Amino acid sequence: KSPNQMARLFRDWPEALANSCKIADQCRFSLEELAYEYPDEITSEGRTPQQELEHETEKGLKRRYPEGPPKKIREQVTHELAMISELNYAPYFLTVHDIVRFARSRDILCQGRGSAANSAVCYCLGITSVNPAHIDLLFERFISAERNEPPDIDVDFEHERREEVIQYIYEKYGRKRAGLTATVIHFKSRSAIREVGKAMGLSEDIIALLASQEWGSPSKGINPAHLAELGLNLSDKRLRQTQYLIRELIGFPRHLSQHVGGFVITKDRLDHMVPIENAAMADRTVIEWDKQDLDALGLLKIDVLSLGMLTCIRKSLNLLRNHYGKNFELATLPQEDPAIYRMLSKADSIGVFQVESRAQMSFLPRMKPRNFYDLVIEVAIVRPGPIQGDMVHPYLRRRDGREKVSYESKDLEEVLKCTLGVPLFQEQAMKIAVVAAGFTPSEADQLRRAMATFRRVGTIQTFHEKMVNGMVKRGYSKDFASRCFKQIEGFGEYGFPESHAASFALLVYASAWIKCHYPDIFAASLLNSQPLGFYAPAQLIRDAKEHGVEVRPPDINYSEWDTILEPATAGPYYALRLGLRQIKGLREEDANWLIAARHNGYDSPEAIWHRAGVAPKIMETLVKADAFASLDLSRREALWQIKALKAIPLPLFEQVGEAETSEESMPALPKMTLGQEVVADYSALRLSLKAHPLKILRPCFEAGITSRKLDATPNNATVQLAGLVIIRQRPGTAKGVIFTTIEDEHGTANIIIWPKVYEQFRRIILTARLLEIKGRLQTSQPSKSSPSKNGDTKIIHVIANELIDRSYLLDQLANPDFSPTAQSPQQRPQPANQSASPPATATTTPIPRPRHPRE
Repeated sequence: KSPNQMARLFRDWPEALANSCKIADQCRFSLEELAYEYPDEITSEGRTPQQELEHETEKGLKRRYPEGPPKKIREQVTHELAMISELNYAPYFLTVHDIVRFARSRDILCQGRGSAANSAVCYCLGITSVNPAHIDLLFERFISAERNEPPDIDVDFEHERREEVIQYIYEKYGRKRAGLTATVIHFKSRSAIREVGKAMGLSEDIIALLASQEWGSPSKGINPAHLAELGLNLSDKRLRQTQYLIRELIGFPRHLSQHVGGFVITKDRLDHMVPIENAAMADRTVIEWDKQDLDALGLLKIDVLSLGMLTCIRKSLNLLRNHYGKNFELATLPQEDPAIYRMLSKADSIGVFQVESRAQMSFLPRMKPRNFYDLVIEVAIVRPGPIQGDMVHPYLRRRDGREKVSYESKDLEEVLKCTLGVPLFQEQAMKIAVVAAGFTPSEADQLRRAMATFRRVGTIQTFHEKMVNGMVKRGYSKDFASRCFKQIEGFGEYGFPESHAASFALLVYASAWIKCHYPDIFAASLLNSQPLGFYAPAQLIRDAKEHGVEVRPPDINYSEWDTILEPATAGPYYALRLGLRQIKGLREEDANWLIAARHNGYDSPEAIWHRAGVAPKIMETLVKADAFASLDLSRREALWQIKALKAIPLPLFEQVGEAETSEESMPALPKMTLGQEVVADYSALRLSLKAHPLKILRPCFEAGITSRKLDATPNNATVQLAGLVIIRQRPGTAKGVIFTTIEDEHGTANIIIWPKVYEQFRRIILTARLLEIKGRLQTSQPSKSSPSKNGDTKIIHVIANELIDRSYLLDQLANPDFSPTAQSPQQRPQPANQSASPPATATTTPIPRPRHPRE
């Protein structure tokens, strides 16, 4: 209310207003009064934090370099310790070191990344496994006296065990001194549709229908044309209001949530500075400030993050030690193995960290990595920033010798030499601003912050005039300055720091090394670390089999909860026995009861019921997964015997655990067809080892070819092929292009769908489980001018012109009378502008829906 309104309301109590003004005048507070102090439980034997850091670093040097560190490393450590001392950052490094030390004491694999993580001191402390001798990262790029801000170290932990680390922090510092950072969640398309739909009183089925029309993160709301396709009345007033409100709500803050792992830890009580509240998740507390608030106040934040690939690598190293007698750690894997680079150059990277996406698999044969730093570039270059900044193609042309590597000045050569004159990293963009445009360190830091906004568009453009004018003033042409800024501008969408890329590259190399030399171990670890990565278990198992690994189904007498390794009948690798965790609907607790009571094995369903005491419903779940094969029982035979079991009698009335069975003999049950078996496998396991659905349905697609024949098909040839949809992607950098991967009985095929084709076949693309594609083959052969011994791999895509939904064929697989030859797809033409079958529901064949990874 205005002062006049308040005076009118309190005209009978003027002293109330006067006292309010007096109180307000006394409330003089500035955020600068909040004095932050680092925790002090990080030293021992009376040493100061700096002395403690130097002591721990020296111990780490001896551990990392038993024969003595190289001169360069010793000098780097001395330089870094001196700068840490000058800026009084020793407590920060010691706090991170303590957390990492706890994780390693519990055998939890972790890997530091971020600015300060890739330093010689962090390598000695065990925070990172990136050897500073293998990569040249200037310490001043992320810690400098000019910026005078806390360093940035993110530590990734195994995603299955990170909670142990989080609870250790709470226990060590107490909930009054430690809390997770908050983050603001904003409305996206689907959440806006759901919230507005409820407020407008729309029915649940209409809301679900509207939400199903949105894919990705568009910011314009629902397209009216899509509503018309659904048969909705566009003239309805309430529907028009709903559309308007959805557009208004997209991007608006929705609620305060907890950060993925950012911790604030203080010496004194944290709740003296900021309120602390309970998080929705049990045993977690959150402060009410987000990352930007902490940056503004200069408060310490340590990111305790989770990474599924670390879980996979830890399990791989354990299996490697137990089955092959090889004892490796992340930092001790054999370095620069040529076989790794040959494998990656062939785009054989399913399951490999960071390079298993469609874009990466297309780029690997063109890049042909030959050393560790090539992996660093590989991780960073396939990102929206370099792509939108038009950096990818110039780099490849220069790498292949098709374009001369040139530098506009000696200063820029120093900055861009390692990336052939093309800026690929955030750190390089900062250096260009300083050496070529005259930015001060403070202004360069502001540029870095603008580049790190990650999709919050609109800040980096403010530097355009200053940078271009600054470069022109120093002798650079305006055209070159504009091109340079355009490249850097791409980082405003998503730029990648070199320090992060180096940490990720180490995990790329480690996961590729395991996959290359021990595909059995790699596949087992991937399956035991799900959900993880781009691919579902069915594709991981297919890839393992292509690498010569035998795969066996889950079985009540042989399987553990996790996938295990068993002696194989032939070949150099162990066989995989799929774990009971693969069975849909089976809880780990029930599986453990089954395993604990197994002893020397079960000889009948009755023995399982008698000894393990699992409910008949759990046994039926095992039957659906065909887990009774070791008892020579088919699905139907096992189910018949289980149905005959009576409920376990109460112990007060009959002997505990005594089973009763029906006297009825086993009838002659009809055998299931292969199609029925495959459908049942997908329903219970989301995969089948008996056959691929396309192998059975192949007679329906006699006019087409299989994925195996694509390599021998001429470029630009018209092709027709079909497969299960396993991945759909629409990256923001692709200007509306859809990238789809389909799978048949022989492998996968990559499909490109242009925006016009997408609009024409939109509903089919969004809902189909089995697609038939007619289009043009596009083959590109990587340039052979690059001096590589890794060989050349064709990059093959199919440009789709027509898409037909054949999902109804999957629904007919379970029909015992279904004959693929009797019902050709050509006899069932589908309308081009609508889906031939509804989305998968409980009444349709449970072939899995394709995954939608982050775009």
